[in-house]
Amino acid sequence: MISWWKGAALALVAAAGLAAPRAALATDIELFFPVPVDGALARNMSGLIKEFNDSHPDIKATPVFTGSYDDTLLKTRAAIKAGKPPAAVIMSANFLTDLSIEREIAPMDDLIAKEGKTSEAFMGQFFPALLPNAVIDRKVYGVPFHNSTPLLYINADHFREAGLDPDTPPRNWAELYDAARKLTKREGDRTTRWGLMMPSNYDYGGWILEALTMSNGGQYYNRDYGGEVYYDTPTMLGALTFWSDLVHKAKVHPAGEQKGPAVTGAFLAGQASMMIISTGSLTFIRDTAKFPFKVAFVPMNVRQAVPIGGASLVQPTGLSPEKRAAGWTLIQWLTSAEKSGWWSRATGYFAPNKAAYDLAEMKAFLEKNPDAKIAVDQLANAQPWFATYRTVPVRKAIEDELQAVLSGKRQPKEALTAAQKAADALMRPYVEDTALRLPGAE
Repeated sequence: MISWWKGAALALVAAAGLAAPRAALATDIELFFPVPVDGALARNMSGLIKEFNDSHPDIKATPVFTGSYDDTLLKTRAAIKAGKPPAAVIMSANFLTDLSIEREIAPMDDLIAKEGKTSEAFMGQFFPALLPNAVIDRKVYGVPFHNSTPLLYINADHFREAGLDPDTPPRNWAELYDAARKLTKREGDRTTRWGLMMPSNYDYGGWILEALTMSNGGQYYNRDYGGEVYYDTPTMLGALTFWSDLVHKAKVHPAGEQKGPAVTGAFLAGQASMMIISTGSLTFIRDTAKFPFKVAFVPMNVRQAVPIGGASLVQPTGLSPEKRAAGWTLIQWLTSAEKSGWWSRATGYFAPNKAAYDLAEMKAFLEKNPDAKIAVDQLANAQPWFATYRTVPVRKAIEDELQAVLSGKRQPKEALTAAQKAADALMRPYVEDTALRLPGAE
């Protein structure tokens, strides 16, 4: 008996001795995540990473909260330059073209092949509308993680009060313009309730203007070439003029730059009856609104069309084989149907993995919250998100002019001419470089 206990004790000691080195040998990796440190998104991600670590004892992932999409891009580039790149980054999907041109992110086709799959089969699990912002030059640079489209949100009580039917939200620009006029309230020269608000701050403003341009039949940029944008075009002129008229002629939309959180806050406070903003705000609106609301497709002018938004998971260049493999394990886990569906239900972003919508818990969620299905239905009309060489400053060129128009400092036509000139100058090095690589070029 004593011998049995001694043997058991020795076995426990041996097991403990084996466990310690295993934990010590765990591969430490970082995940850059574009969100402020506090808030529900950060808490949700922290919980998700804890679950990953608990189920993968050979990997220790740490989420690093990096602020806005633009901040995340800057911090990722700084980490690469310092020789300490994170193993995975949740990166704005419209930055991937620029990052691939600069060779700052690595294609994942070799990792996919090690799983015994073709790149086409692997990416086939995601909605087709997401692929142009993830597959560049036939190589997989990003795996869709959380994605969005802009949506029209309406206050149902305000609609009824104004004699409008909340079950038939505006479907086109004329109906949107008319509804906004009926919903706007004034006391003398002071507006107490805006009919419509749309965010025009950096990053958001370009996305919303892209949605209007697409719905006006236009293209925002050349999807096949990173050095060409279509700012000074009739279709964008129509889109910018429409937004300007809402502000300066109809006076149903506030003047000047409107930041995304301020737009959401005004809607929740009853100070705006409609807003066009991301489906990523849906869970927050649903949990916070003290009134009945509805969501609908972005109203069109000549066609139903919206840009994809949100982020994909990427891997920077310069990773060790161990960290790259561990990061790839995390990427696959986060983008699985089960986790993709959970993240969608927690945040309001739609799940990029199509199989998430076949799961029982997702079907039950959509039955209870049919508004969450609108963004998925709108994917039939979704198009790629603006992506060029030097995406951020090229995008800022149009957003500076957008804000000037909304502030009454510029007319739409002169604003677009200026934006086109600035964007062309920013992209010129890439244009010249690609031209020099043409056969016969000197």
